[in-house]
Amino acid sequence: MPELPFHTLDVFTDRTFGGNPLAVFPNAAHLPSSVMQRIAGEMNLSETVFLGPPETRDGAALVRIFTPKVEVPFAGHPTVGSAIFLAGTLETRPHDGEVSLTLEENVGPVPVQVRFEAGQPTFAQFTTAVLPEHRPSPHSAPELAAMVGLEPADVGGHGLRPEMVSCGLPYHVVPVASVDAVARAVLDLGLWRRLLANSWAHHVYLVSLGGDGAGVDARVRMFAPGSGVLEDPATGSAAAALGGYLSEADGSPEVRLKWTVEQGIELGRPSLLYVEADRAEGRTTEVRVGGRAVAVTRGSMTVPELGPT
Repeated sequence: MPELPFHTLDVFTDRTFGGNPLAVFPNAAHLPSSVMQRIAGEMNLSETVFLGPPETRDGAALVRIFTPKVEVPFAGHPTVGSAIFLAGTLETRPHDGEVSLTLEENVGPVPVQVRFEAGQPTFAQFTTAVLPEHRPSPHSAPELAAMVGLEPADVGGHGLRPEMVSCGLPYHVVPVASVDAVARAVLDLGLWRRLLANSWAHHVYLVSLGGDGAGVDARVRMFAPGSGVLEDPATGSAAAALGGYLSEADGSPEVRLKWTVEQGIELGRPSLLYVEADRAEGRTTEVRVGGRAVAVTRGSMTVPELGPT
């Protein structure tokens, strides 16, 4: 039976067993979508990516991204992890420095800068293919608080309000008044089904300004039961939405904003995401998200759906 090689990386961390695990299947984007979905379900990680030859002259690879339940047009930790994996296969690499790659995702071309240290790719930063889209939340703070097991007073603070935001993947951003409240949150699936399951932004993203780590600006958690991920250890596409959300809240005419975001603490997989947003003429003009990744495993999967070799 056919054997498909794969690699795994831990993304948004500099050490094994931290961050968000990612499975990468090289030279596999030609597979039927149904087979890719079954493989992603078997891996049972937040996302599994399938790489293939680029379809444009400027592309480094075609990238298909699947959660255990659905294909998504864009995701952050697959973008960072795929870029670092691909950079590690380059024949010519800098000892210290950066290379530019463009990943062809369903959302469009995603430019990524990959940093090398001592000849190894260690850090990648992507620029979102689309600028932030903002929509008001149709739900009250008490409704959203009940959905995540908190009190109404726990939602809001710092002048922030619930909002739906997307930089390619929509999130229901719920600002929370304290890191302690973020840690106490428990998603009520019944209320989530009633309030958000069929909405444009059904992924729940809790945000508190401040954090426990040194130099951390925000603590976040992300729940995505609609994609088969009850809670995600590190979510780059949500961090991109957060960049747009906090940029809009800042409102400066011209500024470059930066935040260090911690996630995955409650899951025992601490992660750090580095978010930037540029503003010009009173609007957000660019959002970037970066982080580290480390290689963890390599292996092969027997895939009977592909038939005999």
